[in-house]
Amino acid sequence: MNKAAEIFNKPSTYIPFIAIVLGLLCGGIVMWIGGYDPFAAYGALWKTVFGTKYDFGETIVAITPILFTGLAVGFAFRAGIFNIGADGQYIIGMTAATFIGLKVHLPAFIHAPLALIVGMLCGALWGALVGWLKAYRGVNEVISAIMLNWIALYLSNYILRDFLVKKGEQKTPNIDDTASLSIGWLQNFMEGARMDWGIWIGLLCVVIFYVLLWRTKQGYELRAVGHNADAAKAAGINIKASFIKTMMISGAFAGLGGVFSVLGVFHYQVVQAASAGYGFDGIAVALLGGNHPIGILLGAILFGGLTYGSAGMNFEADVPSEIVRIVIGSIIFFVASHGLIRTVIQPLFKKRKSRERKGG
Repeated sequence: MNKAAEIFNKPSTYIPFIAIVLGLLCGGIVMWIGGYDPFAAYGALWKTVFGTKYDFGETIVAITPILFTGLAVGFAFRAGIFNIGADGQYIIGMTAATFIGLKVHLPAFIHAPLALIVGMLCGALWGALVGWLKAYRGVNEVISAIMLNWIALYLSNYILRDFLVKKGEQKTPNIDDTASLSIGWLQNFMEGARMDWGIWIGLLCVVIFYVLLWRTKQGYELRAVGHNADAAKAAGINIKASFIKTMMISGAFAGLGGVFSVLGVFHYQVVQAASAGYGFDGIAVALLGGNHPIGILLGAILFGGLTYGSAGMNFEADVPSEIVRIVIGSIIFFVASHGLIRTVIQPLFKKRKSRERKGG
C-alpha cells in the first residue's frame, strides 16, 4: 500500500492527467472563441463513444491500431531507439496479410493464423532493417525510418496495383473468409460493430511488453542499452544485437496493427496516396503513457475515444472534427512540456510534505 501511495504521490504520475485536462481545456477555449458550446461538444463526444453498443464497439475498433503502434514506439523508446517508422511497419504488415488473405487458399484454422504470422513477421523484418542500419552502418534510426515509411507506402501500392487490384479499381477484393479474424457472435452482440480479435491480441501484447522488458534477462539488457549504451557495452552487452532485436519486436507490434486492420476490420486494402498516420499517433500515445504498457493502453483508449467521438461533435454539436486534433495536439504539447508542469506542481508537493512533517 505504501509503495502504491508513493507512486501516485509522485508529480511525474500526475503530469499525463494534468496534460489531458489542459488539452481538453484548450480545445474548449478554441470552441468558445469560435462560437461553439464546448459543454455540448464534449457531451456529444461522450454520447457518441458510449451511447450504443455499436458506437462503443466502433470506439474499440478505433483504439486497436493506435494501441499496437503505441506499443511499438514505446518498446523502442525503452531500449533507447526512436521508432518513427511504425507507420511503414504497419503498412508492410497490412500488405503482407492482404496478400496471404487473397492469394493463399487454405482451411480457416491454417489460413487466418498464417496470414497473421506472415504480416507480423514482415513488420518485424521491416523494423529490423532500421535496427541493422543503425547497428552496422551507423545510420540514424530517425532518418532511415522516415525513408522506409515512404518506401513501404509505395512498395505497398506497387504490390496492390500489380498483383491484387483489378484494373481500374483502387481497392483489392475482399480477403477469403478463411483468413478473416472477425468475431461474428461479438459483432451481433455489439449491434453490427466490426469486432475482431485485434483488441484481445493487443491486450496480450501489453502483457508481453511488460513481461519481456521487466521479467527477462533479454529485457533487462534492452533497458540497460536504453539507459546508457556505453555502460551496457562495457558490461558485455551486445549493443548491435540489442538494436536489431528491439526494432524487430517493435516492428512486430506495428505489423500486427496492420494485420488486424485488414483481416479483422475492413477485409480489403486500398491504394493509398498517404499513410493513415497511425504510427505518429503511436508516438503521441507512447509519450502520454510514459512508455509503460499500461500507460500506453490508457493513452490509446483516450486517443481512440477522441478520434471516434469527434464525429459526434460534428453531427450533434456542429463542431468541426478538427477541434479534436487541436485537443490531441495540446495534450501532446503539455506532455512534452512536462518541465513547465513540474515547475507549477512541484512547489505544491513540497508545501504538502512540509505540512505533513510539521503535523507529524
